[in-house]
Amino acid sequence: MFNKGEIIHHTRDALGSILVIDYRKHRVLTFNSMFEQSKIDRRYPHLPVHEYNRAMLLPAVFANPAHVTVLGLGGGVMASALLHLYPACRVHAVELRQAVLDTAREFFDLPDSQRLTVTIADARDALERLPDASTNMILADLYNADRMSPAQAQKQFVEDCARVLDGDGWLVLNYHRTPDPEGPYFRQLKQHFAVLLMFTSKSKNTVVYASKQHFESVHSRDPLLAELERRLPIDWCGLMARVRRLG
Repeated sequence: MFNKGEIIHHTRDALGSILVIDYRKHRVLTFNSMFEQSKIDRRYPHLPVHEYNRAMLLPAVFANPAHVTVLGLGGGVMASALLHLYPACRVHAVELRQAVLDTAREFFDLPDSQRLTVTIADARDALERLPDASTNMILADLYNADRMSPAQAQKQFVEDCARVLDGDGWLVLNYHRTPDPEGPYFRQLKQHFAVLLMFTSKSKNTVVYASKQHFESVHSRDPLLAELERRLPIDWCGLMARVRRLG
C-alpha cells in the first residue's frame, strides 16, 4: 500500500504505530498494516470515502438524531460527516488512543466544534458509564491494526448499547464479516431491537443496523433521499438499494 503514497506522519504509542499517508486525492490513516483505518478526500474531509463508512450513515434516512455516539474515532471521518449532515446534532466520540485523536485533529480536519466531545477511553468502559437512554444513535467501528475488536461481538456490548440508546434508537456496527443471521449474535440483537438490517460492502465488510422501532420504508424517488444527497453526496439511493432486512 505504502509504495503508492507518501508517508507524511508517523508516530508511536504503547499500542503501536500510527501513520498518515497521502495519495493524489486521498489521505489515509493506518496502524502500519494493510488495513486503512480512515480515508478522506483531501478536498472534502467531511465526505467518507470507504463504502462501509457511507453505508453506516443510512439511518439518517429514518432518523434525525439530536445526539450520536461514535465508538472508534479513527481519523474522525464519521464524526465529521455527522456534524456536517446534522447541523444541530451533538456528537460524542470515544477513542482508545490519545495519539489517534491528535492525528485526527492535525491531519484529518477533525472539526473544533462545541458540538463534538471526545472521550479517551476503552469503548466498553465508556459504554458502562453512559446514562440510560442518553443517545439517539450509536455507530460502532472498533478495529485495531489487523482485526475487529472482539468487544464489538460480545453479549455485554449489545446489552450496554441497547441500554444507552433511547426508545427510538439505532445501533450501527461495522462488522469484519457477515454474522450468521441465525446465530447467537443476531439472537441477542433481536432481544432488544425491533428491526435488523444488513449491508455488505464491496470490501466484504458487513454493516449491521438495529432499530428499536419499526419504520416506514423509503421509496428510491423519495425527495428525502435527494435532499440528503445534496447535503452529503454519497449515493444514498444506490446504498439503500443494497440494504436487506433480516427476519
